[in-house]
Amino acid sequence: MILKKLFIENLRSFKEQEIIFKKGSTLLSGDIGSGKTTILLAIEFGLFGLQPGQKGISLLRSQEDQGRVILEFEVEKKEIIIERTLKRKKNSVSQDYTAITIDGEKFEGSISEIKDRVLKLLNYPLEFSKKINLLYKFTVYTPQEEMKQIILEPRDLRFNTLRYVFGIDKYKRIEENTFILISKLKEKIRINEGSIYDLEEWKKSLQEKKEELKNLKVMQKDLIEKSKQAMEFRISKEKNLKETLEKIDEKKSLENEGSKSRLIISEKEQQKANYNSNIKSLELQLQETIGGSLNNVELVSLNQRIEFQKNKESELQKEYIQISTKINFKKSKIEETESLKSKIFNLEKCPTCLQEVSENYKENILDKANKEIQNLQKEINEFSMRKNQLNENILRVKKILQEFQEKKSQLDLLKVKLENSKEKKQRIIELEDQKSFLEKDLSILKGHLQTIEESIKDYQKYDVIYENLKIELDNAKIVERAKIIKEVEINKEIQFSEQQIQEKQKEIEKKELLKEKTERIREIEYWISEKFLDLILFTEKQVMVTLRTEFAKVFSKWFSILVSDSLSTRLDEDFCPIIEQQDYGLDYSFLSGGERTAIALAYRLALNQIINSLLSNIKTKNLVILDEPTDGFSENQLHKMGDVLNQLNVEQLILVSHEQKIEDFVENIIRVNKFQGISEITEVNEVEKNIPFNEDRSIKN
Repeated sequence: MILKKLFIENLRSFKEQEIIFKKGSTLLSGDIGSGKTTILLAIEFGLFGLQPGQKGISLLRSQEDQGRVILEFEVEKKEIIIERTLKRKKNSVSQDYTAITIDGEKFEGSISEIKDRVLKLLNYPLEFSKKINLLYKFTVYTPQEEMKQIILEPRDLRFNTLRYVFGIDKYKRIEENTFILISKLKEKIRINEGSIYDLEEWKKSLQEKKEELKNLKVMQKDLIEKSKQAMEFRISKEKNLKETLEKIDEKKSLENEGSKSRLIISEKEQQKANYNSNIKSLELQLQETIGGSLNNVELVSLNQRIEFQKNKESELQKEYIQISTKINFKKSKIEETESLKSKIFNLEKCPTCLQEVSENYKENILDKANKEIQNLQKEINEFSMRKNQLNENILRVKKILQEFQEKKSQLDLLKVKLENSKEKKQRIIELEDQKSFLEKDLSILKGHLQTIEESIKDYQKYDVIYENLKIELDNAKIVERAKIIKEVEINKEIQFSEQQIQEKQKEIEKKELLKEKTERIREIEYWISEKFLDLILFTEKQVMVTLRTEFAKVFSKWFSILVSDSLSTRLDEDFCPIIEQQDYGLDYSFLSGGERTAIALAYRLALNQIINSLLSNIKTKNLVILDEPTDGFSENQLHKMGDVLNQLNVEQLILVSHEQKIEDFVENIIRVNKFQGISEITEVNEVEKNIPFNEDRSIKN
């Protein structure tokens, strides 16, 4: 990663400032408190935002509501711009807007999304997304007081911090997770053993169930045979009952035939009686007609009288209708005249001439109308009298006509009787013949009926046989049903036993599998606890020994450059630096300020070199930022600082220092000054040095 440009707005002592960074070494020069460290904090804020535990109020300029940082840098030829803002709220300052632009493509997202993208670009582990980014602090930028702090921290805290930075805390996590896994495996073994402790009992129970099933199947076979015998017995009884029922049906058929014969005999007896009655009636009718004669003259005369009376009745009816019509007509005339009277009485003016009608005129008209009504009523009364007379005459004529017609009917009947006497005689002969045939049929039917009744007596015994067979069949059905029920019960018991056996077999198989699985888990637990854990501990120890050896070598190298030859250093097992003078250990508190700074700087540079070699694919290994690395240095140490910078093999080095001597060791100088509480860049210089550089301007030895 190479820094290119930084824009600051309202951060700490800066109001608004743009800073251009070049490759090679750059010194941020200025007095103490001028704002140099703010630039480094702005770079870190631009990359990662506020770190856990860091408060936005420590960055935002006092009395300002919003601050902003725009950081431009390059990663593997990708041009990247990150913009972050701070916003003052009621009681706090928090991050507000975040955006990242990669090769011209801008993405606006949440704070965590932008941070994840930055970590991915720098190839940092994503586990730093919600933690303090120690990898950046120990490889790129560490405030000098924090590096001193890690040396002074308790051994356990420093050792665990370094384990985390070196990425070997994974061994401790593996160890912890291994103990958790062992505990889980042991717990799983205990649980499984609790589930399979009764495996032999299940096997014994399964064998007992199989024996029980075997006995049940023997009983089932016996019951099937008995059920079959009961069914055959019931079928034989049904067959006997069916045969008996057929005999009873034959008896019923004979009884029905006898009933039909009796009915036919009864009908024929009745028919015979009817023949006798009809013959007797015809003989009586013949006797009535003997001696009778018909007077044709009287019959003709009677017909004439009837015709005369009919004509007379027709004329009277006609006259009666005419008189009724006249009466209705007269009544209609009276109603019209009454209506006229009413109109004349109420008339005021003549409807034709419109002159007033006088009372005299009205009275004359009314008198005429009254006279007309009287004449009409008189005629109606006369017609009514005539109508009544006609009605009486019509009734009298009808009565005479009825008497003539009755007499004529008697003569007609006598005529018919005389004409039918021959037919009656012939009919009597026919009836006698039919009666003779009927008597023969009756004789045959009575003989047949007697035969049927004798046969019915022979079938009487089957009624008793039927009742006995029915009882026997019912008992056979009860026995068969009991056998079937017992068979069904045995079948259900067998089915239930088979189901239990299957379930027990499945459970036993499950327990067997669980037993095998438990054995495998036990083997795994033994291997992990006895083999794997020792291997991890040994590996961790070897890695730590290798790291400590390499770290101690690099640390001693940097320390030897910065401190006089009278002092030497080494690292103990907890990576704590031990300073020795002529084989005597020196306490850290007895060292001078410059020596303490030298130890911290050597420790810092050793960390940078070791971590970059371990994590060879991170994208920030070509950038180092040193914050006041010469605090408390002597003139001799300051001179040696040039040797340190010459041996740093990075493309871009940024130093913060107020020491003027450092200006001789860098290529670029950016001066920072503060006027009336506001920091600003007052001068940017490129220094000519007699130090060779390669094409990518990396610093060389």
